[in-house]
Amino acid sequence: MTILDEALERLRDTGPERGGWLSNHAPMAAEAMTRHGHGRVVHRWIDAYSLEERPRGIAPIEPDQWREPLGDPVRTGDWIAFFERALREQPWRDVLAVWWPRLLPGIAAGATHGVIRVGHAVRSLLDAEASPSLSAPSPSAVPPSPSSPSLSTPSPSPSGPLLLAPSPVTASLLWPAPRVVELAHGLAYWAARWQPLAPAGSGPYRASDPRAALDAVPRVPDQRFGIRHRLAQLATLPSWPFAAVPGEGEPVDRLRGIVTAAVLRHHTHGYGNAVMLVHAATAPTAVLRTLPALPPGLHEPSVAAAWAATAAVTSAYSPATPQPVTAIDARDPDAVMDHAVESGDAHAIKFADAALDAFGFTGDVRLLAAAENATRMID
Repeated sequence: MTILDEALERLRDTGPERGGWLSNHAPMAAEAMTRHGHGRVVHRWIDAYSLEERPRGIAPIEPDQWREPLGDPVRTGDWIAFFERALREQPWRDVLAVWWPRLLPGIAAGATHGVIRVGHAVRSLLDAEASPSLSAPSPSAVPPSPSSPSLSTPSPSPSGPLLLAPSPVTASLLWPAPRVVELAHGLAYWAARWQPLAPAGSGPYRASDPRAALDAVPRVPDQRFGIRHRLAQLATLPSWPFAAVPGEGEPVDRLRGIVTAAVLRHHTHGYGNAVMLVHAATAPTAVLRTLPALPPGLHEPSVAAAWAATAAVTSAYSPATPQPVTAIDARDPDAVMDHAVESGDAHAIKFADAALDAFGFTGDVRLLAAAENATRMID
């Protein structure tokens, strides 16, 4: 079992929130840290992180009765049980393909942490599928005889309830179990906090330029309170601009443009609210990471929803004016991530993770400087 799987196993019985409405960032931060070679600090980081127990359920959610509890945080425990059950019975890609379009209109859920958590989980599962050492079950979790009638029932292995005895068709899709459980919890959090955004308007921006589009996003007039209060004001903005998703070309290229623009804009506008503006970049990054696991027909709606999330967070938390870019000589991606991890802050870690992704497909060192600046502000 890898360090990431050990960490996710530790976090299995924790809730998606803590201290009220604050999101549990531990699974996401653990995935980002292990991916960038910081696995040695993950368990100590979790030790120092405040966590709460997984919420209890009220009543089971039936597959044909999911609409009513959608967006009801009181049913969080029921949603966790629902998705754990679904992912015991079907390959994770199939479950994702059904629920992604249902959840996408509520992408603002949990201040976008629902989709962000799903994005980290999906990336870890795609990594597992690409690695022969991770995509198959460990010998201890496999029943002694492949012809045993218990092949379709959960294994009593200590690795947990989603360690299914594999069939030839599903074995590579259901393993490793801790990552599948994490996907279940991410989908459940998104469903429980599902929050739609105001309908789109017609904004004055150049559709080919994501940065110009972000700069044209109108600010909500009252930025005194939390994200729900701010997002509720979007419906009152006549120029609310995400009818035309910015960028040109294939969906993956347009998503990359949105992520890059949001990371760079944080460098000039993050001083307004360094933590919350992180999500303008990490939300579309989560969608970008999920895209390879989705059917092609879901790509365009995914880009539109990612833009909606980025524009909404930008509108809710951007200051009125930019500040000059801080001169930072950051050219080493590893050093940027090192500093974020040393800060101990989950938002700094996840923003650096997103910035390094963007740097990987653009080579633009300004992205590294933006990540370094964000860590300094958050820290």
